[in-house]
Amino acid sequence: MINTTTMKKTILILYFLLLGSISWAQDFDKNLASARTAYSAGKLEDARFAMEQMLRDLDIAIGNEIMKMLPTKLGALEYIVKNDNVTGGSGSITGLFVHREYGASPKSGNIEVMNNSPMISSLSAMLSSPIMGGMMRDENQKQIKVQGYKSLLTKNVNSDTGKTGYELQVPMNNTLLTLRMDDTNEGEITSLANSIPLAKIAQIAQ
Repeated sequence: MINTTTMKKTILILYFLLLGSISWAQDFDKNLASARTAYSAGKLEDARFAMEQMLRDLDIAIGNEIMKMLPTKLGALEYIVKNDNVTGGSGSITGLFVHREYGASPKSGNIEVMNNSPMISSLSAMLSSPIMGGMMRDENQKQIKVQGYKSLLTKNVNSDTGKTGYELQVPMNNTLLTLRMDDTNEGEITSLANSIPLAKIAQIAQ
């Protein structure tokens, strides 16, 4: 059963967060009206559905704020504006998802931010447990710290080009940031990761 006080508080917070965007605010207002009508009529499932739609809109609003925090250049690679992607998935397995691409083959990279994914818990557990961490025998993987966050760095060698690429996964509470880059080295990818405001992203993504 939906608690009236909680619902009112949630609606108020969502409203102010989405107020800055006209298009999202219009969708928000529509779903807000539907939630209120359904709740007043005792149709709790319909009210829940409308609120889930509102939360998806919120995920997208938050995702766009995170996108503003991501670098427009990854080393010498420019970001590809048309490939920026933000989706919201509150009420499903994962929540918000942010994707930005840089450069093009043979040297390219991307940054992804997602929250509430089941893989975050398993990755965090592996990085936090000495036993599980010690069981990691892949010579291409190592644990490092980035801005105080325990992270997993994976080296990938392209069998066709012989070039080395890296994937860095940084779990931050319920949020996972993944940085990938082709034709790079450990020093470059960790330096690039340190230029990303991880704490601010983790705070807004929660």
